[in-house]
Amino acid sequence: MFHEIDLKNWPRAELYHYFSRMAPTGYSLTVDADVTEVRRLTKERGLKFFPAYLWLVTRALNRQSEFKCALRDGSLGYYDSLTPLYASWHPETKTFSFLWTEYDESFPAFYEAYLRDQKRCEGERGLLGKPGLPPENAYTVSAVPWVSFRHFAVHSYENKPYFFPSVEAGKWREEGGRTILPLSLTCHHATTDGWHVARFLEDLREDVLRFAVFLRD
Repeated sequence: MFHEIDLKNWPRAELYHYFSRMAPTGYSLTVDADVTEVRRLTKERGLKFFPAYLWLVTRALNRQSEFKCALRDGSLGYYDSLTPLYASWHPETKTFSFLWTEYDESFPAFYEAYLRDQKRCEGERGLLGKPGLPPENAYTVSAVPWVSFRHFAVHSYENKPYFFPSVEAGKWREEGGRTILPLSLTCHHATTDGWHVARFLEDLREDVLRFAVFLRD
């Protein structure tokens, strides 16, 4: 569901106007995320790490309405939740198709839906991995598993408002017995500030540490 924002009473109204119209500004930063527990649990249980990463990032973003803002019919508002839009890799052709899996509060339910979408994508080599178009609430979240980068930024060269965040992970590395994942977040300043990013990272850190609980849902 889409909820229209009352700009007259929205605390960010002036910031939104400034960073979307007067000085359109985006920003990105990359952090090292400790994903030791997720890596350990998925490996022990024979689960794929990537859908766990998709779910955890989406869960953390969904806690803040500012990350879910978009323009719809000229009005600013926010969706109840975001849908992860990610790359499905084709190793034989070294290309990918865009795929999306609707977010579910239950990780096991999301994981099964992810596997069904992957199965459905088999044999597809077009831009989109399944019929139809990505939903309006789809945001970009993916990974570059071949490179353990220090920074990564996504830049759009099309001049149109886009307020959803973009998230990219790199190749993890082992440090002192911990699994460290480079994690890049690119945002639009019109709807989010550093405070929102800090809260997102803290929510993500807490969910990673208690990932075992989500496996039982």
